[in-house]
Amino acid sequence: MEQRPVRIANFSGYLGDRATAIDEVMAGDPVDVMVGDYLAEITLAGLVGAFRSNPRAGYVPVFVEQLRPHLTAIADRRITVITNAGGFNPAALAAALREEAAEAGADLRIAHVEGDAVFERLEELAAAGHRLDNLDTGAPIDTWRAEPLAANAYLGGWGITAALAEGADIVVCGRVTDASLITGPAAWWHHWDREDFDALAGAVVAGHIIECGPQAVGGNFSGFSGLGDLRRPGFPIAEISADGSALITKHARDGGAVTVDTVTAQLVYEIQGPTYLNPDVTVGLQGVRLEQDGPDRVRVSGAAGSPPPATTKVATFGIVGYRVVGTVFATGTEVPAKVDLLRSQLELDRPDGVEVTVTQVGVPAADPETQWEATVALRVLATAPTAEALTAYGLIRRLGSLYLQSFPGIFHDGASVLQGAPVPTIDYWPGLLPTAELSHRAVLDDGSVIEIAPPDATLAPDQPVHPEPDPVPDTGPVQEVPLGTVAHARSGDKGGNSNVGIWAPDAAAWPWLRRFLSTDEVRRLFPDAKGLDIVRHEFPELHAVHFVFRGLLGTGGSSNDRIDQVGKAVGEYLRSRIVPVPESVLAATGPEARR
Repeated sequence: MEQRPVRIANFSGYLGDRATAIDEVMAGDPVDVMVGDYLAEITLAGLVGAFRSNPRAGYVPVFVEQLRPHLTAIADRRITVITNAGGFNPAALAAALREEAAEAGADLRIAHVEGDAVFERLEELAAAGHRLDNLDTGAPIDTWRAEPLAANAYLGGWGITAALAEGADIVVCGRVTDASLITGPAAWWHHWDREDFDALAGAVVAGHIIECGPQAVGGNFSGFSGLGDLRRPGFPIAEISADGSALITKHARDGGAVTVDTVTAQLVYEIQGPTYLNPDVTVGLQGVRLEQDGPDRVRVSGAAGSPPPATTKVATFGIVGYRVVGTVFATGTEVPAKVDLLRSQLELDRPDGVEVTVTQVGVPAADPETQWEATVALRVLATAPTAEALTAYGLIRRLGSLYLQSFPGIFHDGASVLQGAPVPTIDYWPGLLPTAELSHRAVLDDGSVIEIAPPDATLAPDQPVHPEPDPVPDTGPVQEVPLGTVAHARSGDKGGNSNVGIWAPDAAAWPWLRRFLSTDEVRRLFPDAKGLDIVRHEFPELHAVHFVFRGLLGTGGSSNDRIDQVGKAVGEYLRSRIVPVPESVLAATGPEARR
């Protein structure tokens, strides 16, 4: 008899997510598995200092605090818990949880997965001829400007599966892929083989949808104003069937909503195109279909799987300099001249090696009704190769000294505390390493080790090439309206690239949207992409056009100078642009047409 779907609930999308999430999930609808993702790419770089100063540190301590009150209930209800909160030290986190479980009297077996940390092996790998070529540029890592301080490979989900098969109740991981937190328990539950590629692909898609927590339940959704109460959107649940298809839902008691559009938003988030790479399977997203299956229930099907690539990504971080940021405000008229004066004053006696950038945020209203409608922020960033150079320059001290001698009305937020201490600028290198070079293993609570072999079959995947659309035909009168009138969008980051998916929530707008959003048109709508390579793909099943702006974020969100460091607001900016939409499309998609 076919196993029923496994119900997997997310309780964290990043380090810093809502601390009460585990409390909420435990009080919500019944689930079989709870998964928590804490490791954005830069998070490991933030944890490395603690790990190097204390061998028992390097993991996410807040996870222990979150889980502690629920250990007995987890044991009694036989809930499986999977997390990557192990960071640099999954063994230490597993040991800490065993101590907590023993103190609580909870009968829980706790395992961990290791083998992702390759920092100590970098010289050995280089000597063996592994160049860790950059995923985006192809350059070898020895051309990098930074000295590495952390290097972690992305592992697949089979170590998790192996630990669960041996009776583990909690599995602690380091840098596995976000979706591996879901594919591991799904493969264990349904007894999948490593060649069940279509099923694995479906689980990766489900994992991608729920890995970012409330984002699938209306968080960060461009249609947020139509979803009702979003003050505390709940965390999502994926019900994954034996064939890999899934139903995305949420706890009935929680806020937010699960709709085709909230799920689409997460599907097009932080991808590089229709081919989605995972250490266990290459996923074809082109045929993924979404269907509303009742209130807060969206059925996901159509993912196609094939063998994984022979390489996996190694996220390497290194310090490339230091930075200090301060913000002052300008009000009223002649703002460009005020900015010019501030820049020139900050250039006086600027030491060699120190760079200063002033960015104006906002434009004063033409006839402001309040002082704040007339006010813009001026963000001042100073960078230098060394902390000593920035300390000598003294950006915050200089800004403070200008209040009686700069442009009229200069001020800073009096309720904020200006910080003048330089902080490191961390650069990111996404290197490629053969999966066969990793020592992927599951370590059980009795110390026994299960080695995870690399995949038997691999392929060299490519993104498909989609031709530019034909021009929009002349179908009659148009109206100049914001693009967001007929389209949703979600944007994010993949290393130094920013991506944005733009889709029509109403199928009637799709033929126009796909023709209108050519690469040239998006380049016009988004001047920041001038001179960048732009990759365009179409997702007809989702009524979506997807763009990758290569290099918009420099070499990564942690080191570029953009205020929107990881491109979260690119989609909303594009939706604000005024575009000519045919009146026939507006008539077919407006409120009257939906009644």
